[in-house]
Formats: sequence, C-alpha cells, structure tokens
Amino acid sequence: MPLPAVLEGRLALPVIGSPLFIVSSPDLVIAQCQAGIVGAFPALNARPADQLEVWISRIERELAAFAAANPGRKVAPFAVNQIAHHSNDRLAQDMEVCVRHQVPIIITSLRAPREVVMAAHSYGGIVLHDVTNIRHAEKALEEGVDGLILVCAGAGGHAGTLSPFALLPEVRRFYDGPIALSGAIASGRAILSAQALGADLAYIGTRFIATKEANADPRYKDMLITSSAKDIVYTPLFTGVPGNYLKPSIRAAGLDPDNLPTADKNKMNFGSGGSMKAKAWRDIWGAGQGLGSIEDAPLVSDVVNRLEREYAAARAALR
Repeated sequence: MPLPAVLEGRLALPVIGSPLFIVSSPDLVIAQCQAGIVGAFPALNARPADQLEVWISRIERELAAFAAANPGRKVAPFAVNQIAHHSNDRLAQDMEVCVRHQVPIIITSLRAPREVVMAAHSYGGIVLHDVTNIRHAEKALEEGVDGLILVCAGAGGHAGTLSPFALLPEVRRFYDGPIALSGAIASGRAILSAQALGADLAYIGTRFIATKEANADPRYKDMLITSSAKDIVYTPLFTGVPGNYLKPSIRAAGLDPDNLPTADKNKMNFGSGGSMKAKAWRDIWGAGQGLGSIEDAPLVSDVVNRLEREYAAARAALR
C-alpha cells in the first residue's frame, strides 16, 4: 500500500522504532531517524512536562543539521506517542506542544481521541493508532486515524494475543490504508515477512532497547542479550493492561513470575508507571518474544545496517 506522504522516500528500511516508556529519549530517536527509520518516544518520557518542548526542539534541530550535512542520506521523520488514558492528565498540554512544533507523526495508544486526530490534521500531521483486535481497529478508523499499528502476540510491553497471521488479514478485509505490524520482529527477514503478510511497515521495539543510545539500565540490556522467548511472561499485573515482561526482572523484584497475583484493572495508571511497589517499566522490564535474535548492544546505526543487510539477503533468497 502507498505510504503516507510524510514517509514517502524518507526511509532506509520500512521500520518504525516503537516508543518505549523510559527507554526512548532524544538520543535514541535522533539516532534512529539519522539511520533512516522512524524514531518515536512517549510524551510522558519528558519529565517534567515542560521538557517535552525542549526534547522536540533538540530533535528538530539535530535532524535538520544532520540532513544539511548529509545530502542524499535518508533522514526519517520522528513521532511522539500520546497515551490517551484518563490517568494521563498531560494529554491536552502535550498535544498543544506537538501542534506548535508540527510533529510529523502522532502515535496514539489505548484510545484514539478525535480531538488528537483533528489537532494533528490541523497542520498536516498524521496519526497512527495501536490496536490489538478488530473492535479497536474499527473504532480508531471511525475517529479518523491515518494508519493502524497492529500489536500482535509476541510484541514487547503491552501486546495483544492474536497472531499476525490472523489479525492482519482480517483488518485488510475492510482497510487498505497504512499498517505497521508489531510482534517479535527483530531481524531483516522478519521485516520482509511483515510486508509479505500485507503490512507496510514493521514496528520494532525490543531490538532497540539493546543499543548504546537507549536510556535503559545496563542490566536490562544484558538481560535481553542472555534471554530468549522462554523467559517472557504475559500478565496484566503491572499496569492493568496485559503485557510481555522479562521473567528475570520479575524475580529480581521479589515476585514469582510463574505464580503472579491477579491484577486490578481499576488501578491502571500510566502517569506513575503502575500501582505496585515494583514499577513497570522501572523495575519490571518489558520485552518481546523476538529477543532470542539479540546478541549484542551496539550503536543504533549498526543495528539498522545489519537489518538492511538481512532484509536484502532475505529478498535475494526468495528470488
């Protein structure tokens, strides 16, 4: 499917680096965009709230300087993730900042509020929305979003339970617009597989936590390198929304990952990172099932170069 105009001709790979709570900072976003993939961060990562404008200004300034110094290089646009949940009392204020700076891409999660869509459209921005099932996809399209991010089984952090082989074809029955696919994508071959299935873009998070630019505890990065899919547990305990987390981090927080208590959805709070003493994502670390492909924590540019080589090799092998 045709990419939105804001992305056309600006990507080295058809990839969006997913916004990672705490982990995604200007350093990571700038490195991703300079490498030719969309870099994204949650607005709530910028704390206190007045830092959001500082972050966006820095990203704009450094990307413009890089593009001017490297004519011919593909420099991708950046995205800001807005958590549209009642516990996020910054949403309206943060969107005012995004409108003022004309942020190219807004990624909405949990709810696709029409007021956010209208605000982005007022200056020509686009809105992509996270969904985990058909009902969420239909509601988001009714609100006027410009594209869908299908968060399927195996994705890091908050994830759905449906296989991409089930969800994506069902969405394609009624929607022919831009789709990004998420769920255990950590290699160039997986990016090509997402396109073969009918997606336009791959949505990759966990692979970029294990990079030098990521704002992640070194122990977190090491845990990603030494763990595999068997070390992932799916639970709603830590935020009220089901998600995939690293079992070793749960054990380190004093809990048994194989015998977790029942979650209270009413205590969901994205402003604080959770309602327990052990906080997601500060203490309990999210990860997708594709972490078995992660063997190091290099620079973002090295990761993207590797993904490009793998992507090209996979296409050649199929031919």
